[in-house]
This record gives sequence, C-alpha cells and structure tokens, in this order.
Amino acid sequence: MSLAIFDLDNTLIADDSDYLWGQFLVDQGIVDKDYYEAENARFYQDYKQGKLDITRFLQFSLRPLAENNPADLYRWRRQFVDTVIRPLLLKPAQQLIEQHRGRGDTLMVITATNRFVTEPIVELYGINTLLATTPEFTDGRYTGAFTGIPCFQEGKVKLLEEWLSESSETLDNSWFYSDSHNDIPLLSRVTHPVAVDPDERLMAHAKTQKWPVISFRNGNCPTEHFHK
Repeated sequence: MSLAIFDLDNTLIADDSDYLWGQFLVDQGIVDKDYYEAENARFYQDYKQGKLDITRFLQFSLRPLAENNPADLYRWRRQFVDTVIRPLLLKPAQQLIEQHRGRGDTLMVITATNRFVTEPIVELYGINTLLATTPEFTDGRYTGAFTGIPCFQEGKVKLLEEWLSESSETLDNSWFYSDSHNDIPLLSRVTHPVAVDPDERLMAHAKTQKWPVISFRNGNCPTEHFHK
C-alpha cells in the first residue's frame, strides 16, 4: 500500500477550476465583469508562466467569498459543479484512481485552488483526503483571508510534510500525478513522479528526469507505467 497523490486542475479535470470559478462569477453577474475578468485572466497567465504571486492572487480570488452570504455561495457552487465541472471529469483519471484504490493505496488530492472550490470536485472522484489552500471562516462567514500556508509550489511540500507527521503514511513507494511545472518541487519528492498532460516546462523536465508522461485526455486508461 502506498500514497497516491493527484493534482486537480488540468490533471483530474480538463481545465482549471480556480479560473473557471472566477469566470462563473463573472457570467452570473456576481462580480464586476470588466475588472474581474481581466484580473482573473492576468493571474492565470502568471500561474502558467510560473510567476504567480500567490498571496496577491488569494486576496483577489477569496474576496467574493467575503462579499457574499455563505448560503448564496454554496448554492452558486452547486450550480458551478453541476454545469461547469461535471463535463470536465476525465474517465481515464477515474480508472487510474480506482486502480490505486483497488491496491489499497491511500488517495489524496493536493491543489493550489482553495478548498471552497475544490472540496465538492474531489468528492466526485470519491477521494476523501484533500490538501488545499484554506479560506478563513469566522463567525459564520468567510473573511476573504486564508489560514495556514498557501498550497502552492513549495507550500504543497510543506503541507504534505505536516500531514505526514500526523499520519501513519510515508512517501515510501509514493506516487504524484500532475500537469504543472509549479509542482516540480513535490514531484521531485515522491518515488513515482508522473507528468499528466504536462505543460511545456514540465514536459521538458520530465524528459530530462526520465519521468513517465501520460495522458488522461485521449480516452484510454494509462496503465503501462503503473506495474512497477
């Protein structure tokens, strides 16, 4: 039995839930269209280029949580998951998850996208353990701040180390599946790093390191790397 870790955005789903949530808020008229759409796109480009200021982005992306009633937020989130996210679920990803589950592996998703957005998405894959950036919730409302370490780049490694220190799991024979060069710090820590539909920088790094490169987008369950 091993720890099998999955990134979420552009790995288990065929797009970025953080960016899409922002666009959903724009489309629903919940946020100012011109400002929010432009900033959302700018931050997403920064992320893809590896130069995202995670603190500034979180100040931006968590503000709508503070500006709206939680009951409305949860209703909008249900609509978002049903209409935007469900069509982006990837059958080969589910098949690989089930292979790990069948081996008795511990399943985890670790993502930079905040827990408010990602928790119901991860539940769709039947995964109970989620490490994500956590929005602050006080006195029945979100504050617009976050608690703890942002789950991004080296922060993913730190949060995983914290989790490991409180569990019986180890990184022995561990797996991590990700699409993004932002995850190279964590990919470099596990026994079996796997690049999934990788961006250009991760693809180049994976080739250099001779890491497996697989795809969840081609409709086939990638199993050939799994039997080690």
